[in-house]
Order: sequence, then C-alpha cells, then structure tokens
Amino acid sequence: MHQNTQPLVATHIEPLLTVNDLVVRFDSSRGTVHAVDGVSLSIKPGETLGLVGESGCGKSTLGRAIARLVEPQSGSVRLGGVDLTRLTRSGMRPYRRDIQVVFQDPLASLDPRCTVGMLIGEPLRIHGIGDRRQRRDRIADLLSKVGLSADSADRYPHQFSGGQRQRIGIARALALDPRLIILDEPVSALDVSVQAQILNLLVDLQSKLGVAYLFISHDLSVVEYVSDRVAVMYLGRIVETSTREKLWSSPAHPYTRALFDSIPRIDTGDLGRRRHMVQGDLPSAYNPPEGCHFHTRCPRAEEFCAVESPILRTVADSHVAACHFA
Repeated sequence: MHQNTQPLVATHIEPLLTVNDLVVRFDSSRGTVHAVDGVSLSIKPGETLGLVGESGCGKSTLGRAIARLVEPQSGSVRLGGVDLTRLTRSGMRPYRRDIQVVFQDPLASLDPRCTVGMLIGEPLRIHGIGDRRQRRDRIADLLSKVGLSADSADRYPHQFSGGQRQRIGIARALALDPRLIILDEPVSALDVSVQAQILNLLVDLQSKLGVAYLFISHDLSVVEYVSDRVAVMYLGRIVETSTREKLWSSPAHPYTRALFDSIPRIDTGDLGRRRHMVQGDLPSAYNPPEGCHFHTRCPRAEEFCAVESPILRTVADSHVAACHFA
C-alpha cells in the first residue's frame, strides 16, 4: 500500500459535522451501559477522521448515533449547522442522503434475497431519484466506480468474494451522493491483501468525490494509512485527538502510547526501550471507574486520578488530550 498523501484539510474550513457532548446509554437487567459518555468531535468536508480504540470502547455505537441508527440521550449532532438529534423521523429523512454507513460484515449487511442491482438501487427508489432507466444507468456507473462490471447487478451477494461484497456496500453508500460516510471496521473481516485494495479504493473515491469519512477501526496501521486526523476513544470517551503525523510522532495520552507500544515489532532498536503496553482488561461499561476512566490501567496514575476526571485540553497546535499529565 502507498500511504495516503492527500494534504490535510485547511483549518479555516467550517466543519461538515460537529458532535457535542453526545451521550448514549443502554438499560438492561444488569444495569446501564455507558456506551458513549460525553463525546465531542468534528469532521471537515472531504476529511477523514480515524476513530480508534479497543473493542467495546463505544466506537461503533458512536458512529450509529451520528447516523441516528441509535438514539442518543443527550448532546447534539450537527450536520451543516442542522442538529439531527432534534429532528423527527420524517424530518430526518432528507438528511439520510447526506450520511451513509458501510458496515463491517458485508454479507450480513446485504440482503441475500436481493440482487446487487436491487441493493444499490433501493436508496434511489426510496428517495424518488430518477426513473427505472436512469437508476439502471446510475447502478452501472456506481459498480464501475468501485471496480465491478455492470453485469454484477444481476447477481446475488453470495456469488461474490468478501472484498467484492464490500465494494458493493461502498457502491450502495455512494448511491445518494452523501457528504459523509461512516465506515465501521470496513476491512477488518478481509484478508490483508484485499484490505489494501479496499483502502486504496476508498482513498481514490474520496479524492474524486470529496466525500468525508469517519473511519472506525481498532487497527492502528489501517487508521494511519487513511486518516487526516485521529481520535482515540477509551470506555466511551475521547481521550486524545490530533493530526495523524503528530499523534504518531508524539502521542500525549498514556492510553495512546500504550496502544502504539502494543503493536508487534521485530526491529532490534525497540528491544532496549521500556514499553508501556496496556495492562489488564477493559473495565465494564456497566460500572466505569470514577475519575479518569483509564486510571485502573495507567502506569502514571496517582490518587487524584481516581477522583478527578480530566478534560480535553490543548497540548500543542491541533492536538488535545484528556490527561492530568499530558
């Protein structure tokens, strides 16, 4: 793979998406799950924000809440200045064209009873775009954009490989010309060689179409490849946000440093360096620790970390971290 060399989006451009203090909780017989705990972030037009963290930290729930696939309890999600959380179901419908989702498992997200043409054409039909011939031409164009032949439209999802099915999912997401696509672990179920093909496709499509991405992944190498900026999430909270270059060169939060140190290395230059790998298991989202959520696993934690919750503060230009020692 060749690393994404697109220039970062200029800082003066107004955000396309602004999430402010978003909270998502789920009640069950075991208690309340604090899935998203006061998250704030923004994405500019044409930008890729990588969202990284351990499994169970709330990344996918955050993505679904932004797309209104799950309902937040509080906070706001503004798309072009419009707060989507305040819209009714019918009021939300026009904005669903602007935010689309590509899911982790393409086989599970594609109805096996429908042909590829039916799957890609369904959003066009629902939103009343074009007549039958125009939709057929649009489907052929979308298939071409993702590297599939026009006759793929007459086949069913099970007749394709995993990588091809994900291309179909991407084509479906592009059908309505969205301004933002939420990519939820889009390559984690694919072989490494196929991952590279899909990532290159996403980068190429973004350069041609100007669409913004929220790219959710637990794989740091994948996030580094596609992202302009990166947000690190831990137990429902954003603990650090920075440009890709700054985060990789000088991570400020102990959790981020531990994630980097957990990447296997063979180089001998790493042998003499002390590594701060993440210790222990992720605490339960039913009963998250008081104070800093990370203090139970943090090598730098002191007594007040268990009492006082750190806020995101600036540690350098375009670089914020929620740590008392950042």
